[in-house]
This record gives sequence, C-alpha cells and structure tokens, in this order.
Amino acid sequence: MLLKHYFTEKIAHSSYLLCGQKSCAVIDPQRDVSHYIEGARAQGVTITHIIQTHLHADFISGHMDLAEMTGADIYVAKSANCTFDHIPLSEGDTIQLEDMELQVLETPGHTPEHLCFVVVDKARSESPVGVFTGDTLFVGDVGRPDLFPNRAQELAGKLYHSLHDKLMTLPDYCEVYPTHGAGSLCGRDMGAKWRSTIGYERYFNQVLQIEDKQSFAKSLTENMPEAPDHFSRCSDINRKGPAKLKELPKLEELSPTDFSRKIQEDAFVVLDTRSYLAYGSQHIPGSWHLDLNGNFPTFAGWVIPTDKKILLVADSFSKAQEAVVWARRTGVDHIVGYLDGSMTAWAISGLRSSSVQQISAEDLHDRVVGHDQFIMLDVRAPGEFKDSHIEGAINIPVADLRTRFNELDPKKKTVLACSSGNRSSLGTSILKQKGFKNIINLAGGMTGYSAAGHAAQCRVCVNPHGSRFHNA
Repeated sequence: MLLKHYFTEKIAHSSYLLCGQKSCAVIDPQRDVSHYIEGARAQGVTITHIIQTHLHADFISGHMDLAEMTGADIYVAKSANCTFDHIPLSEGDTIQLEDMELQVLETPGHTPEHLCFVVVDKARSESPVGVFTGDTLFVGDVGRPDLFPNRAQELAGKLYHSLHDKLMTLPDYCEVYPTHGAGSLCGRDMGAKWRSTIGYERYFNQVLQIEDKQSFAKSLTENMPEAPDHFSRCSDINRKGPAKLKELPKLEELSPTDFSRKIQEDAFVVLDTRSYLAYGSQHIPGSWHLDLNGNFPTFAGWVIPTDKKILLVADSFSKAQEAVVWARRTGVDHIVGYLDGSMTAWAISGLRSSSVQQISAEDLHDRVVGHDQFIMLDVRAPGEFKDSHIEGAINIPVADLRTRFNELDPKKKTVLACSSGNRSSLGTSILKQKGFKNIINLAGGMTGYSAAGHAAQCRVCVNPHGSRFHNA
C-alpha cells in the first residue's frame, strides 16, 4: 500500500492516490486531473478506481474527465442518485484493490449521501490502517451540517451518530485522511495538518468532546461561516457529471477594440484579476475585481454572475490561463476572452478607464482622528470584525454588498477595509457597479492598520493556520 497526498491551495482540498503494485484508486479528485495520471505513471500503476466520498459542494470534481481518460470506474453513494455511469455503494459494501479492502460506511451529516472508506491492508493485518473521512471528520474539526438549511438539525443529528457510532469505533491507531484542511469553508476550525488518527481526534478534537447530542447540533448550526453561493450549485453539478474540460470555451485573445465592442453587449462581464493596487490605478468601468493572489476561486464561485460570459483582464496571458484553471475549480466555466496587452494596451488605445483611490493606514488614521466625514465600511466576516475593528465602522461582508449596498449612502465618502486590501477592493468594484463614486480602499487592510499601532491585532486575520478565507 502506497498513499500519495495532493493538496490544492486556496480551496484547501486534499485528494489521494491509493496504490497497490499494479493498480490504484483516486479518492475525491479535483477537476484538473493530469497530476493523478502523472503520479500513477511515476509509480508504474494503472488508475482503475475513482472514489467519491460525497457530492462536493465547494469544488467541481474531476471524476468525469478522469474516467474518460483512464477507463476507470466511478464509485459513489447509491443515495446520491447520480445520473452518470457509476457503481453505487451502500453500507457494508467493499471495494477490492489488490491486497487492500475498502469497507464502506454510510456517514450522513455534512451531506445526506456521505460515505467514508475504511482501508484494510490485508498484506499486513485484518485491522484498519486508515479511513478516508471526506468531510465527516477533519483534523481538529468536523463537517458542517448546515449546507442544507431546511435540514440542518436533521443532518447535525445524523452527523453525531456517524461520528460517535461509526468512526469513533475504529481503533485509535487508524489514520484519518480528510478531504479538506485549514482554509476550507466546509468546516469552521480545521487544523493545518493533512492527516491525523482516530485516537488523536477522539481526545483532542473539540467538537468530539461535546457528548450531548443537542449541544453538539447547536454548536454546528449557530455562528457558522457564511456558505458561498457556489456551494448550492456544485453538488448538483457533481451529481449530474460536470462538463469535461475539453468541452469548455478556449480563451480568445482580444484586442482592446474587440474587447471594448464585446463589453457593450449585456451577455458579457469583465473580471479584473490583477492586484488591487493595479486595479485601483486603472481599470475598465463596471468590471469586477478579484485579485488572483487572494482566495480567487472561492470568491469567483461566490460572486461572479453565472448567467454571463466572462472577459478577463490579467497581467499576462499565462496569468489569465491560471485564472481560468482556478475559476473552473469552483464551476465558473464561461470565461471566453482575455484583453491582449492588458490595461497598458487599453490605455494606449485611448479607451475610457476608471480608478479607485488607495489609502495607507497612517492616512486613514489621520482621517479617523481628524475632522474628515466619511463612512468606514469593514467587509470582513463577522468573526474577524468582532475580534478587532475601527470604532464606528459598519460591518457588511463583501459578498453581501451585492444586495445590502442600499444600506449605504452612495453620496457619502466611503472607505472600505478588509484584512489585506483584496476583499475590500472587490467591495469597491461592487459598489462602483451600484453607482457609488466617492469610495476609497484601505491598502494593507486591518493587518496594516494594526501593524501601524492604531488597532488591536486581529487574531483571525493573522492566524497562519486558520481559515484562508479570512486572509483573502
């Protein structure tokens, strides 16, 4: 038995290659699957099994592409009611992979159809060596049961039994292989390690210490991070079978003139992927801004309209291609064009552009203690805002600005802040689309403001092992 781990940054997704001597299985593959094929080739094995622990809500899976490219069978829960060709699994079923046996446990809770796979390496022992827990059990956390709002209490109760009556009956030495780590919004407080053991989680996972079922459910259905929009779309896309990558649009390089002509049509929107400083200096009016260096895939899936074709502004064609890969991982498939020459070519062509003023921490503090009249808008998550913020600031999480912008006065000067400047820059692009003109972005965000000594350090913002959503 050989286990290879693959980790996808930003969406904090773990997937696995489980190898025997001649064959192997891929567990919970990401959408772009070439590295699994390369990994199997390097080990001299053939991919024969594609195994899904559940219908993933936070990313598009690569099971359809991988099955077409390898001829491997897809194994998924019978209760998932998938519409593509697959082998359905239920409690008590087993998958044989050479000397290894994968025993199927039905573990609903995070999702209704969730499975875990207990691995027994019979070449060594009849006892479990590890368990692929998907989003049921993480390092230091458990899966959130609130992604189906009308079933949150029901699923929380099922999660309690899946954990205590099934996973916690495994031996302490059994290793835990989850599908996510720190940075994912499929839980609340995941650790940064990619694996653990049943014994370690039994004793040190804080959620598992809650013995009362009602208290357990309450802890997982109150004060949870907001679920991005694409969480309600991805699971159904994965159920039906995502479009294969070869079927998606090619990225067309467009001259400024052609680019300008297309954006006059209602069918297109512009997504600027450059840094917030570059966007602030010059950008195409009406464009969305998502810094590629931030949590680009999560926010692309969260806020970019799904009924429009997307035209990209990026620093280079290679950066545009990188943005396409990340966006497709969260189901943003309709990216069709790229501005050749970026904003330099746009400016040389004499086309209209816009800008957003960037302000330093010291300059903002001068305004805070001075007589300047303005609205201080903090677009971080409520937990970040509660931990540390500028006195008098209004808190509206950035994605909510799409609908809550009318709580603000578009005629008043508004300064936006997040943890770094990235999310607040997204916020400026949303407000500009809504007709706000006098808006300013805090460069460096609350991290810079606290570093300058003007606010308490936000523990959530600076925690390197916490959710990367907060650092986006």
